[in-house]
Amino acid sequence: MKNLLILSILLICLPAQSQNETIASKTTAAKFEQLYNADQYQEIFNLFSANMQQALPLNKTSEFLSGLKRQAGTIKNREFLRYEQGISALYKTQFERATFAVYIALDNNNKINGLFVKPYTESNYPVLKRNLSELILPFNGEWTVVWGGTTKDLNYHVEHQAQKGAFDFVITDEKGKSYASNGQNNTDYYAFGKDIISPCDAEVVLVVDGVKDNKPGELNPIYAPGNTVILKTANKEYLFFAHFKQQSIVVKQGQLIKQGDLLGRCGNSGNSSEAHLHFHIQNIEDMNKATGASCFFQSIMLNDTITKDYMPIKGDKVRNN
Repeated sequence: MKNLLILSILLICLPAQSQNETIASKTTAAKFEQLYNADQYQEIFNLFSANMQQALPLNKTSEFLSGLKRQAGTIKNREFLRYEQGISALYKTQFERATFAVYIALDNNNKINGLFVKPYTESNYPVLKRNLSELILPFNGEWTVVWGGTTKDLNYHVEHQAQKGAFDFVITDEKGKSYASNGQNNTDYYAFGKDIISPCDAEVVLVVDGVKDNKPGELNPIYAPGNTVILKTANKEYLFFAHFKQQSIVVKQGQLIKQGDLLGRCGNSGNSSEAHLHFHIQNIEDMNKATGASCFFQSIMLNDTITKDYMPIKGDKVRNN
């Protein structure tokens, strides 16, 4: 499909836009999809700016789009991802026989003045260095960070692409122990059964429940995250929570939730040796393809001191302010 990768015309420099899809982009992209699927290439040409029409005459437009249709088929699904360089809306676009990154840029009159189609690869995934959303800690009361930070000594997760900003949290007593009695039962662990809450307003995009809790000290690597919730924020951050207690998750996929809403209860499911919460942020939903991001909490109590915009590290005792 190399002949499909040549249409790259961005003629007019526009001011930067937000990372939320504008009404103009949404309307034009939907119209483009409708006309493309109906083979109405003349009507697509009519959506072009004068400069775009001059650079890509009708016969060239029809040739390109009909070639795309023959090789890839019609458009089945389209997802807005972000704006590139402030001017071009990027859509992950699923055709019948391939998935492409489709870029559409508009001029000040909402005419198409840039169109670019290329295969969708991981390099097209959004870049997320740290969270943009303001977050609270995903629990009530004081918890201890057993893994967290940016070095291997502080956080073994850093060697895993999707988890490099991850935390593991437990609850400890005044002696630093995470359990009472002899620690042979899940109920001995202070974190077991404790509420896990949403750090911000978000949409629930994945729920996995029903995985049995392990006996302390035993692991279940078959489904490493165990019972899981993934939230998607308005800024397209994916918040990943793992190891919930079996059948304790109270939210459903597609549900819109508010900051502080209950998600479920801490457990010991998956690749987990004791009751704890694993939490991290990633740039896309699929952990097998995602890249992790640093996570900073808006305002927390760190060892009894108010601390703002802070990423906890191993050994910290933290609670919401």
